[in-house]
Amino acid sequence: MGALWDGLLRLLATVLAFFYDVIPNLGISIVLLTIVVNALVFPLTLKQTRSTRAMQSIQPDVERLRKQHKEEPEVLNQEIMKLYKDRGVNPAGCFLPLVVQMPIWFALFRVLRAPLDFVPEASLLHSDLQVGSPSFLGMDLARPPSEVLSSDGFVSAIPYLFLVGFVVLTGLLQQRLTTSSTQTSDAAPNPQAQQMQRIGKIMPLFFGVISYVWPAGLNLYFATSNLFRTGQMWLINRIDGPPGAATTPAADLDPPKTDPEQPDEVRARPTKPQGSAKKRNRRRRK
Repeated sequence: MGALWDGLLRLLATVLAFFYDVIPNLGISIVLLTIVVNALVFPLTLKQTRSTRAMQSIQPDVERLRKQHKEEPEVLNQEIMKLYKDRGVNPAGCFLPLVVQMPIWFALFRVLRAPLDFVPEASLLHSDLQVGSPSFLGMDLARPPSEVLSSDGFVSAIPYLFLVGFVVLTGLLQQRLTTSSTQTSDAAPNPQAQQMQRIGKIMPLFFGVISYVWPAGLNLYFATSNLFRTGQMWLINRIDGPPGAATTPAADLDPPKTDPEQPDEVRARPTKPQGSAKKRNRRRRK
C-alpha cells in the first residue's frame, strides 16, 4: 500500500513538472493537471449521473414495494435489491467519482507542501523551486489562507480568501446544476435522493472550510474541478437530454377510442383521407 501511495505522489509531481516545462507557471500547471484528472474520471461521472436518474425513475416502484412489504423488512430489502439489479441501478455509483478523487486530493496536498521531495530533479520546476516557491496571481500556492492571514495580515491574504470564496461559489453552482440535471420536477419523493441533495448542499461549505486551511494550490484544483464538472453536466445533458426528456414509447400510448355499438367490420374499416373523396367528386362532375 505504501508503494502505491508513493507512486501516486510521484506521478502527480511528474505530471505537474511536465506541464511546468511546457508553460512555466505553477498555477496553470495545476489547472491542466485538474483537467486531465477530471477528463479521466468523466466516464465515472457519466455513470454517476445515469445512476442518479435511474434511481429517480424507479421511485414509484420502490414506494409500491414499501407499501406491499411494510411488515416484512427483510423481504422488502430483497425485493428492492432485485429491482435495482433488474433496472441496472447501482446506488454506490452515485458517490464513485468523489471516492476516486479523494486520494488525489491528499496526494496533491503532500506534493504542494513538500514539492522538492517528489518533483523530478531534472525538471525545470525542481530548479525553480530551489530558488523559491513560484507564485500565481500573487499567491504562494504552497501556503494555506489561514497561515497567510495570521502571519502577513488581511491585505496579503485577500487573493487567498478570494480563491476560497470562489471555491464555495463554483461548488454551489456545480451542485445546483447537478441537482437540476438528475431530478425531474414530477419525480416521486425519494429519501435517498433527498439525503444526497442535503449532502450536496453541505459539500461546498465543507470545501470552503478545508480550503481555508489547505494549500492555495489545492484550492485552485477544487475551483477548476467545480468549473470542469459544471461543463460536464452541460455535456451530459447534451448526450442524454435533460431529465424527463425521453418520449413516451408508442406501445404505451392509449389506443384510439371506438364506438362499442358499431359492428366489428365497421370499426376495423380504415378511414380514408378526405382528399380522396374530393377527388372522386371532381371526376364525377367532369
